[in-house]
Amino acid sequence: MSKSIKNGRIVNDDWQILTVAEGEDAAGISIPAGRVIVPLAAWLSRRDELAARGDVGVWFASHEGPEALEADIGRVAVIAVNFPKFVDGRGYSTAALLRTRYGYSGQLIAFGDVLRDQFNYLMRCGFDTLRPREGRYDDAQLDAALTSLADFTEPYQASVVHPQPLFRRVARAGVQVKA
Repeated sequence: MSKSIKNGRIVNDDWQILTVAEGEDAAGISIPAGRVIVPLAAWLSRRDELAARGDVGVWFASHEGPEALEADIGRVAVIAVNFPKFVDGRGYSTAALLRTRYGYSGQLIAFGDVLRDQFNYLMRCGFDTLRPREGRYDDAQLDAALTSLADFTEPYQASVVHPQPLFRRVARAGVQVKA
C-alpha cells in the first residue's frame, strides 16, 4: 500500500494504479478486483463495464488531455495524472482544466515522479492527493514535505485554489477595489 498526501494528511492509499507494459493493448488488460485506477485507453474501450463496478478510476498519461473524458467525468470514482518525469509539466494543465473547464470536484491524484519542491504548485493547480513514486520518501521525509506545504501562505498569482491574484484578495486602507 502506497503512502500519499491527501487533503493535507499522510494516508495509506489503497487505490492500485494499473499500468500497461509497452506494446500491450490497454483495452485488453486484466483488471483486478478492488479499487483500481485504469489507463484512459482501458476506460474508453470498456467504460460501461468499468463504470458499473463503481470502484474504478482513470489515469491520464502526460500526453493525454482531459477532453477525452468529458462525457464520463461524473462516472469515475477518482482521476489521476501521471508525471513520468519531474520536468514534464503537462499534468499541471490537465489538473487545472479538469477543475475549471470540466468542473471535476472528485479526488485528483498526482502520481509518478512528483517531488517535494512541486507539492505546493501541484496543490494550487487542483490536485488534492500527491502520490510520490514508491520508495522515493521515507516517513520522516514525507512528514517534512507535508509541513512544507504551508511555506507559502499567500501566493501572488491566481490559481485553481485562489482564482483571484493577491492584489484582488487583499483590501488596503484607502483603496477601493472594483470587482
